[in-house]
Amino acid sequence: MATDAGGDVDYGARAKEHLGFSRWWLIVAAVLSMAVISPYQYVWSSIEGPIARDLGIPLPALGLVFTLFVIFQAGSQFPVGWWRDRHGPRAITLVAAVLAGGGYFLLAYAESIWQLYLLYSLGAVGVGIVYTVAVNTAIKWFPDRTGLTTGLGTMAFAAGAALFVPFVRANADVSAYGTVLRVMGVIIFAAILLAGLVLRDPPESWYDREDDGTTDYTDQSFTWREMLTTWQFPVMYLMFVGVSGAGLMLTAKIISFAEAMNLDAGTATLSAVLLPLSGGAGRLIIGELSDRISRRAAMAVSFSLLGLGLLAVVEFARVGNAVAFLAAVVVATFFWSPQYTLFPSIVADYYGEANSSANYALLYSGKMWGGVFGGAATGWAVTVAGWTTTFRLGAALAILAGLAALALRAPSREQTPRTEPTPADGD
Repeated sequence: MATDAGGDVDYGARAKEHLGFSRWWLIVAAVLSMAVISPYQYVWSSIEGPIARDLGIPLPALGLVFTLFVIFQAGSQFPVGWWRDRHGPRAITLVAAVLAGGGYFLLAYAESIWQLYLLYSLGAVGVGIVYTVAVNTAIKWFPDRTGLTTGLGTMAFAAGAALFVPFVRANADVSAYGTVLRVMGVIIFAAILLAGLVLRDPPESWYDREDDGTTDYTDQSFTWREMLTTWQFPVMYLMFVGVSGAGLMLTAKIISFAEAMNLDAGTATLSAVLLPLSGGAGRLIIGELSDRISRRAAMAVSFSLLGLGLLAVVEFARVGNAVAFLAAVVVATFFWSPQYTLFPSIVADYYGEANSSANYALLYSGKMWGGVFGGAATGWAVTVAGWTTTFRLGAALAILAGLAALALRAPSREQTPRTEPTPADGD
């Protein structure tokens, strides 16, 4: 085992023995693939208008497209993760290139709403594959920098859309958007294909994890079945649903909320622009911080501040203070987005890296319910209780998740029944 001058395990040197090159190139590949799939979640609002006008479809009828994206992107990750943990990332990533790139490319030729549903759902499966592979590449190769490296990947997913938005906004009219979709589809395909040629998994037990005294973790690997028997999993699942619901509500409804609160169009537009930028920064900064302090503390503080930020969004919108409203949007998004860095990191801390893809995918499935809350449920709640009450409900869910984080502890193998490995479990 390679060690540094201080006698600690040198994970970078150990990884290079297996790879033949720096493990950071794997993060570059993961970041590239995550950046190019970001339009599926963050650019849809810019292209749905031209698509609806071209096909003569009422814009509200396209609302199901985003819901299907969330369901298929999150729902695909468990079978993908199970496969990846056993067969590696390369083949499944090449499948993702076809699905994600092809989905966007073929949108240019869609002639009916059911074709939009189908293509965006297939693309969402490709996005789910890339997301699972990228996040768990960081987990498997960087046990010493899990928060930072997962933060880099998920930051690219949040902020990568900024590379596409100017191109899309400059051409997103009925006459030009077909070319936009085709060009973006080719870029997505090529970037994921390139990443897939680089990505790989480490051999089993390639390192011995050292306890640095700051991270609460287990030194044993749990299968997904064993994970389900621990009390920590349902607690984290409910936390994930609550936080993702609050954050997705903010992401999907911020422009509508600003308009409903009579803020000017410039403020509403700027609030949407700030979302991916502040979200990307939050994932990276809080992820890095969580490597240095207690992961539980990082979750408790981050989710609680998300809740307080949402309350501030409501109050500043009510009084019409545009500058303070935008600042509150930045704060809320900054502390929401680290969810997608902190949860995969703590799953690896608690249940080991060997089965991290499948284990985190089960937790990540909570995004489906968060998407339902952030989309359809929010729309219903607004009609019943109004915008301010609905946003305050999201804030309450986030604060409760922050408090629940304080109760988390690493599971003990002695308290968890050992299941015999099966073809569905693995070792």
